[in-house]
Amino acid sequence: MAAKYLLISLLSLLLSTNALLASSTEFPFQNFSLPWEERLADLISRLELDDIVLQLARGGAGPNGPTPPIPRLGIGPYNWNTECLRGDVQAGNATSFPQAIGIAASFSVDLANSLASATSEEVRAKYNNFTQHGIHRDHCGLSCFSPVVNIMRHPLWGRNQETYGEDPYLTGEMAKAFVNGLQGLQGPAARYLRTAAGCKHFAVYSGPEDYPSSRYTFNAGATERDLYMTYLPAFRECVKAGAYSVMCSYNSIDSIPACVDQRFLTDILRTEFGFKGYVVSERNALEYVFLKHNYTQTPLQTAVAGVKAGCNLEQADWAQNVYTNLTKAVQAGLVTEDELRQLVRPLFYTRLRLGEFDPPEMNPWGRLQASEEVESLQHQNFAVLAAVQSFVLLKNANNTLPIGRVNKIAIIGPFANSPQDLFGSYAPQTDPKFISTPWDGLRRLGRSQRLAAGCNNPICDQYNQTAVMDAVTGVDLVIACLGTGTQVENEGLDRRNMSLPGHQLELLQNAVKYAVGKPLILLLFNGGPLDIGWADNSTGVHAIMECFYPAQATGTAVHNVLINSQFPTDASPSGKLPFTWPRSLDQVPAMTNYNMTNRTYRYFTGDPLYPFGYGLSYTQFNYINITVGNTTIHPCDNLMVYVTLVNTGTSYAYETVQVYIKWHNASVTTPNIQLAAFNRFRTTPYNKVTDYLTIPARVRAVFTNALVLEPGVFTVYGGGQQPDQKRQVGSNVVNTTFTVAGPVTPLSTCP
Repeated sequence: MAAKYLLISLLSLLLSTNALLASSTEFPFQNFSLPWEERLADLISRLELDDIVLQLARGGAGPNGPTPPIPRLGIGPYNWNTECLRGDVQAGNATSFPQAIGIAASFSVDLANSLASATSEEVRAKYNNFTQHGIHRDHCGLSCFSPVVNIMRHPLWGRNQETYGEDPYLTGEMAKAFVNGLQGLQGPAARYLRTAAGCKHFAVYSGPEDYPSSRYTFNAGATERDLYMTYLPAFRECVKAGAYSVMCSYNSIDSIPACVDQRFLTDILRTEFGFKGYVVSERNALEYVFLKHNYTQTPLQTAVAGVKAGCNLEQADWAQNVYTNLTKAVQAGLVTEDELRQLVRPLFYTRLRLGEFDPPEMNPWGRLQASEEVESLQHQNFAVLAAVQSFVLLKNANNTLPIGRVNKIAIIGPFANSPQDLFGSYAPQTDPKFISTPWDGLRRLGRSQRLAAGCNNPICDQYNQTAVMDAVTGVDLVIACLGTGTQVENEGLDRRNMSLPGHQLELLQNAVKYAVGKPLILLLFNGGPLDIGWADNSTGVHAIMECFYPAQATGTAVHNVLINSQFPTDASPSGKLPFTWPRSLDQVPAMTNYNMTNRTYRYFTGDPLYPFGYGLSYTQFNYINITVGNTTIHPCDNLMVYVTLVNTGTSYAYETVQVYIKWHNASVTTPNIQLAAFNRFRTTPYNKVTDYLTIPARVRAVFTNALVLEPGVFTVYGGGQQPDQKRQVGSNVVNTTFTVAGPVTPLSTCP
């Protein structure tokens, strides 16, 4: 704490010392003693039309970036195209943390925040180095196209792995934490952003990518109720967290391409949500408005449509892109110069808040050095911790896990020792010496080890049965590493079915056959759910663990979890599924159908293979009681909930308390149940713990002709799983009720 106040004092001294410099700056926008808005107004007033057009047109990538300098104003180039999903992407070496869907499985906003902070530190440190050397290429800036807050709603969508799962409340909470972590607005550095966060892809975009339709031409149609209760809430929270940008998506929404949709980009995003930042187009999305959607006929018409809708920045692959036609549009009277000045304002405000126009010594983030931050020991260790928290234990027959040292071990499957397949999409370029595969981490469990990939790659169209048979015959423990990888599911690539790719199921069945009853553990590396019904039912598959894409720390993390390592932290599995895992595609509506009926745990009426929120532990929990702070509340009130539980097993372990609500007398259709609060914390054997959670009023909102909070009776449930689910996790669920009293109240009128 003393160090914190010392840093604040030093910063204050620096500000006062530099006051003399401020009075001697050439332009008022360079005077850091002036208010932000006054500086911004001065800067915008000095721009000429050609300046403005190129600032709006140069969002990246390739020849479309960076934005050009304005030498007469002392403004340098800037590149807007940077990816920060779970590490600094395509900008040289960087620490690679688990894919977003795995972070969602942790149900930990602290983990999301810390991961974003670590990513942001490396991005800023490398930016400092790049700019010192005059480098402004793609992925070398500070404006992150992250997080992804689209809702996962179909198992085959290629981008499921980039999301925080199927629940709008969980997604919104993770998004807020991630935005705060990226931007670093706290303490003495609050004057400046560390990096700028961006929410994507606005707004109704959850597949398909390429099958059965192309995302470049697909038209998503959603009811108003689904729009406001499923597709928009996480974006609202991302905006409320202070994100500086929003990326519009490729698809059309109700027949209007998203990047020229005034209703979404202006009426909803700016007027309803209060967004003050900039909208950036998905790469080439403005071009596709006329090339793919045929919504407009020419680039000029498209440029005008983009301006009228409220798209501030174009990201494209070409130097002569849509927005380079804006000078012609002004000359033709199709848009006004003042409209373009308004569009460029949030771009320069962002650059002001990043510290670009202030003396470098004023910005604490400017002191971050790549040599100290990038792939630091602290970040390497955090990568292990993050991966451990992301794993979900799906099956553990006869307490097969945790395991101890064995005589002979076989590690098989295409993910056993293939570093490139453990990362998923948007992965940083991690130094190979920091990458640990399952083979690297798990072979030490056996006094002798055998390795067999069995497949040529995750597609597994070539299968070596003999290698698998030789590897597993006569061993004491088999660990099969199966899954999908980016050759099977990725941006632009949807899966065609839920099956394990190629011959992977055959590989698993042969492994069970030749292992002749010895323990066999299945590790899965994938984004969306797979058809693993055979493995779930087989007595020869003793344990199944969903690992998602753990990235560089895979081997170390799976080793720690399988042995229940207590150092440097408890590695007992604690992840929970952030999506419903169906038994088959028969339980899932078509991907092209955006209606939420019978989709996700909120509306599904069937019996899934594994429900949302499901995840086993090495211990058991007994939930004793749940109480509420007030049994009767007003419509806009948040509600305190107190949940008491005991770890009744013998292991130290983390537990994720899940609190759900159920409507009893709403006037309109509501979800079956709704996740309303959650918290992850450490428990010790036989100690009673009371967890304090807050249910925000917004989760009770229902859609009539707007989101409203209605009076009525609610049941609130607390436990380590959903209430009344058929597949249990070794704990129970407790419940109580509360009443909302008062008039029907628009959510928009609540504080």
